This record gives sequence, C-alpha cells and structure tokens, in this order.
Amino acid sequence: MIREWLKSTFSNERLEQAIDDLSEQVPDHDEWGYSPKESQAIAKFASGVYKYFRPEISGIENVPDGRVLIVPNHSGQLPFDGMVVGTACLLDAKPPRMCRAMVERWVPTLPFVNVMMSRAGAVVGDPINCRNLLEQENAILVFPEGAKGSGKTFWKRYQLERFGRGFMRLALQTKSPIVPVSVVGAEESIISIHDAKGLAEMFGMPYMPVPALLPLLGPLSMVPLPTKFYVDFGEPMNFEGPFDDEDEIIDVKVEQVRARVQSMINDRLAKRESVF
Repeated sequence: MIREWLKSTFSNERLEQAIDDLSEQVPDHDEWGYSPKESQAIAKFASGVYKYFRPEISGIENVPDGRVLIVPNHSGQLPFDGMVVGTACLLDAKPPRMCRAMVERWVPTLPFVNVMMSRAGAVVGDPINCRNLLEQENAILVFPEGAKGSGKTFWKRYQLERFGRGFMRLALQTKSPIVPVSVVGAEESIISIHDAKGLAEMFGMPYMPVPALLPLLGPLSMVPLPTKFYVDFGEPMNFEGPFDDEDEIIDVKVEQVRARVQSMINDRLAKRESVF
C-alpha cells in the first residue's frame, strides 16, 4: 500500500517527458552544473510536492518562449513555492520551461544540498550568472523579496517585503520581459510565529522560524500542512531605459512589479474560499 502511494506520488510521466526533451538541449552538465538527467530524482520529489499542495494554476500561457524573468512573491519558510512554480512551468507551459532558480548565497555552503541544487538548475543569485543565463534564452525564477519574504511570520502573511532592484536592472540590460506571479497558500503551510534571529546568526542562516506547532510536534512542526496552492501568472511586463539608471528611477519600475504582484495576491485572497 505504502509502495503504491509513493509510486503514484513521486512519478509523473509528463514531467519525465519534459525533462527528457530538455536533455536533448542540454545533454550533459552546463557551465553552472545543471544536468537534466541527474535532476530526475529531484524533479520527481518536486512532482510529489506539487501533488501534495494540489495547485490551481492560471495564466500559464503568459510564460513566453525565450528569455524571461518569472517574479513571484516568496513565503512558507521552506522553498516549496519555488518548487510548485517551477514544476508548473515544466508541466503546463508551452513549450515546457525549465526555470533556473536564483538562490541565496548561503545555499552553496550547505553540504550535499549545494550539489543537488546546481544539478537541478539552481544558480547563486549573482547578476553575472543571471545575465548570462538570460542571454542564452533561459527562464529565470527570482524572488525579489529574498529571504525576508520566505521567512515572514504569520502576522505579516501576504504583505510583500521590499523588492530588490537587481531583477529590474537585469530585465533592462537583457531586454527581458517580466512575468509577475502570485502564490497563495504557502503562507499557511508552515506557520511561523517568531524569527529566532540569534539562532539564525549562530548557524549562519538568514532566519530561523519558530513554528506554531513546535511545542506539540517538535521537529515535525516543520512538516508543511496540506494547504491548497493558487498560482497565478500575470501578463508579461516590459520596461525600457538604461539598466544603470539612478536608483530612484529603477525603484519606480520595481514598485510597478511589486504593486502588480500584491494586486494579484489580493484578488486571489478575495476569491479563495478555504485554506485547504
């Protein structure tokens, strides 16, 4: 019974076919370590996460072919939102898109995790890495809120943190469209009531969530609840101007994207009938 459940949960023929198609484009490791063949196991895990959260996807047709920056809100303590968005792009975008996720600089310091992430296509969020990937017509998944977004406490749920400027400068420099994305459901999957900053600094991490169920369940309190995810892809946004413009001018453009994502979140929250 358990074996059959695991097989049904962590197998996805469409996902495997999409990865096989990608392996024809990138048969071996690229210069960042990504390998479609070696990413099969991680993709199957991501598929299981995808099924677990039962996402409702809308607007996926807004993801174009060629270079693009996919910009969602960030939340949930653990990167399940990124897995769901990336899997949606593989399964439902036409053609299937492999999102190259930009990760925090502390991720490569984690043993085993660093190799696993690079094989799956993740890249340290360095402007040069991102620019080169965009110039090779890749889809880049970037969370402009950074760790402050994923580490939000429950009291700040669905309130966007300030967006960084880096993604906008890259969009301008490479003439890449930006697809705004809202993810609703992740905020309730792991409810954090406090950020233990002292412990986070001790372990070299950007935040240390204190889950609401910690006293009752111990480490199991970090297992996400089976909330239902709603992922909405908005229409591409195109911007013009010098990429090295003054911060104040870049901030105006950044705020337009942030406002669009917040509006999409608010619209989805108004329609949502249940967390589950």
